[in-house]
Amino acid sequence: MSIQQYTAGESLLMQAGALAELVTHKQYELQPDLLQRFGDNGKIKTKQDSIYSLNYLAESVIMNSPILFTQYVSWLKKLLEGFGITQEDLSINFRLIQEMLVEHFDHTDKAMVLEHLDLGIQQIGKKEEYASFIIDDNPYAADVAQYLEYLLSGNRRQALDWIVRLLDEGISIQHTYKYIFQISQYEIGRLWHEGKITVGQEHFCTAVTQFIISSLYPQWMGNGNKERCLVAACVGSEQHEIGLRMLADLFEMDGWDTYYLGANVPNRSLLQAIVSYKADVVAISATMAYHVHLVKELIALIRQDPTTSHVKIMVGGLPFNLDSHLWQEVGADGYAPGAEEALEVAGDLLSLRK
Repeated sequence: MSIQQYTAGESLLMQAGALAELVTHKQYELQPDLLQRFGDNGKIKTKQDSIYSLNYLAESVIMNSPILFTQYVSWLKKLLEGFGITQEDLSINFRLIQEMLVEHFDHTDKAMVLEHLDLGIQQIGKKEEYASFIIDDNPYAADVAQYLEYLLSGNRRQALDWIVRLLDEGISIQHTYKYIFQISQYEIGRLWHEGKITVGQEHFCTAVTQFIISSLYPQWMGNGNKERCLVAACVGSEQHEIGLRMLADLFEMDGWDTYYLGANVPNRSLLQAIVSYKADVVAISATMAYHVHLVKELIALIRQDPTTSHVKIMVGGLPFNLDSHLWQEVGADGYAPGAEEALEVAGDLLSLRK
């Protein structure tokens, strides 16, 4: 990542609100029917969506990762369909963003910003496929489907009883995490994205899974071996934290001492935790692409502090799954797409250090 790319992205983040205001005003001039279709509240939503798009665009430029923006466009296109916003509406919005950038955004690296935006515009016209995460090679495909059915119908008690029954029949807790909880969360996210469930249902399902995970702690919680320590936290204001929580649990099951700090952890507090708990490895999670530059800044802060510079750093989350080189771009020591892989990566990192 060059200094020019970074400053271009930073400048875009700072100007996003003003540019989004110009885009919204122009779009409602070009499409007066929008006011009839969506009312005054539609203007507010258009501006907010334009700000989000500019933020994602800025992040892709900062990290020199166009896929962060094109994946966002794929997600946004499908999401907006559920609200009656057509691909034509979205195309006009992005063309206006392009126009406003050409006219009002001054930076030596503006060409890169426009290149990333053009890739996003091209993505709007592409057909998207969203396959189910419940697939045949999952040995517990039928079980996760039944668990998901209980969640979506609001049957918390039956969902818990189903997990208890599976454990009684011999499924390990590790496999319950991998094949039931993780896959059901992926599928819930897909269903919400496609507009098949509401955000309220998505929140309920996640809360139930978190409740069941907590209820299982007495069955496996141990004291660790006091030789390996993991500190895990979500970056910035990241709220998607159940995946990282499950990762920390699996490390604990493997004999690590783990300290799961969760979401909204100030950077300074994370550094203090690394020192206080004598962490060997730090796991940092980001689900939203516009948080990736915060991961880079946090890692730089850890490296610069002599009391924490020794610790090994792993990253994970959707943006890192999309771009296989992104973990190196943010300065991490390693990356893993899932909890089981993270255990292996952490072990390798400690072996290298020794």
